[in-house]
Amino acid sequence: MACNSCSTGDDGQPKGCKNNGTCGTDSCNKLTVFDWLSNMSLPNGEKPFDWVEVRYKNGRKHYYKNLENLTLSIGDIVATQAQSGHDIGMVTLTGELVRVQMKRKNISQEPEEILKIYRKASQKDIDIWKKAREREEPMKVKARQFAIDLRLQMKISDIEFQGDASKATFYYTAEERVDFRELIKVFAREFRTRIEMKQVGFRQEAARLGGIGSCGRELCCSTWLTDFRSVSTSAARYQQLSLNPQKLAGQCGKLKCCLNYELDTYLDALKDFPKTDIKLKTEKGTAVCQKTDIFKGHMWYAYEGEWMNWHKITTQQANEIIAANKENKKVISLEEYALDLVEDTKTEFENVVGQDSLTRFDSPKRNNKRKNNRRKGHQNKQRNKVAQGNKSKQGNRPKQNNQGNKNESSHTKTSQNKRRRNNKRKPQNQNAKNDSK
Repeated sequence: MACNSCSTGDDGQPKGCKNNGTCGTDSCNKLTVFDWLSNMSLPNGEKPFDWVEVRYKNGRKHYYKNLENLTLSIGDIVATQAQSGHDIGMVTLTGELVRVQMKRKNISQEPEEILKIYRKASQKDIDIWKKAREREEPMKVKARQFAIDLRLQMKISDIEFQGDASKATFYYTAEERVDFRELIKVFAREFRTRIEMKQVGFRQEAARLGGIGSCGRELCCSTWLTDFRSVSTSAARYQQLSLNPQKLAGQCGKLKCCLNYELDTYLDALKDFPKTDIKLKTEKGTAVCQKTDIFKGHMWYAYEGEWMNWHKITTQQANEIIAANKENKKVISLEEYALDLVEDTKTEFENVVGQDSLTRFDSPKRNNKRKNNRRKGHQNKQRNKVAQGNKSKQGNRPKQNNQGNKNESSHTKTSQNKRRRNNKRKPQNQNAKNDSK
């Protein structure tokens, strides 16, 4: 047995996620319970608890009595009793923990009608159940289209076939009451099976379908959360969260269940805080609360008219000022208390790992070409100095004829260069004159 996304093949392995026995999406393990009593034996003379927990598609669980005394373990596929026919499910829990779960969910051990387990599922039962599961997805697409054609304000979220393929349960959500009598007739004529319509809430719909939350993990309601407590906007206010419905709402469209997880801790911490609407009276003026830090126990106040200047004090100091104000006493100013909380905001980073400096990107990167040009210029200057020193030494020697010859040769070279330039320019000018003619 596997989830709807992967489904088991003929060899018993998942076809979709290709994990060879384990589920990649964890949909096969919805609402699982760890059997921490599995390695413990019962005392002498005690009989094992004869009730078994069986899970069906998308976390639907029921409890059955093992009247046939079958040797069942977690993971066995069994055929169970249904209102008409039989259903196919997987055993998820046996032993004494089933007694604990039934007590937690207020399920009586002696009901009027006891549901029982018929047998372990045969290969024929599994084949019929598997073919029925393969029909669910195309049926859901057609069913949604039929509901749209009849203009019904409802959303069909999931379809679940019974194990013997004799009945199909349609789960839907709607904000108002829906008259679906005509829709059932269309379903029965199209799908050729018994139809049962079951309305679920938006939270139950998200729990059945599953998904990934904004935290990056699977939804709590589809993995381990079984009781849906009401969540109010006051839970977000106590935790100082922005009242943005897009951030506070989950995939079900309601407020996230995780807002209640840390609410008790925040309420305990807020007992030491004074109310934010209480104003502090000082000789300098009246101060109003602007911000609170629950974890550090700090509060920020600003004088009326000086809203840009905030003064940070502790909750104890705020309570002392409020107690003095009740006795008609005013404190000189908040600056006296705020001076004690002045902190050095400079942070020094250390190269603990032994890698590059953390501030290596702060200074602009120098161009290596400039360094090379500077080096070349410095070398050329040194060469020129050496050459000038050699020339000065040669100039002191009595060799005037050689200098005259050098000057004449340099003069002839310059004159030859000028002639070459003029010769290059002449044909261009002549061509331009011919073009003008």
